[in-house]
Amino acid sequence: MLHPSQFQVDEAWIAFKLNDQPIHTEQDGDFDFLALMDAASCFILGFATIPATRDEPTQLDSKRLLQQGHAHKQQWPQTLFVPTEQPARFLAAEAERLGIGVVRVAEDQLLLFIGEARESFRERFGG
Repeated sequence: MLHPSQFQVDEAWIAFKLNDQPIHTEQDGDFDFLALMDAASCFILGFATIPATRDEPTQLDSKRLLQQGHAHKQQWPQTLFVPTEQPARFLAAEAERLGIGVVRVAEDQLLLFIGEARESFRERFGG
């Protein structure tokens, strides 16, 4: 089981979906929220809104999300963890292009990191 104490700040990031169900907006339809978190501090570095009609973020969404993370300390992590259950072809490709190793892990291995963020999101927005 992975634990935040295994990492230094900006050594590893985690990309994960914050919501269980799409968030509905009257004007623009349904969205999913993809978050980028530092594994050591569990700090949310950025997020992207993805139309629920798409399975995964586009190449541009992926580039922007990773740039949000980079903006905090002007450095890239060594590793990006992504749940195996989450489609992330473009995100993985963009991370690898930047020299970041992509590790797919079962989502239950990441719950210690992402569980509180998801719970807070659920309390605030539903979904």
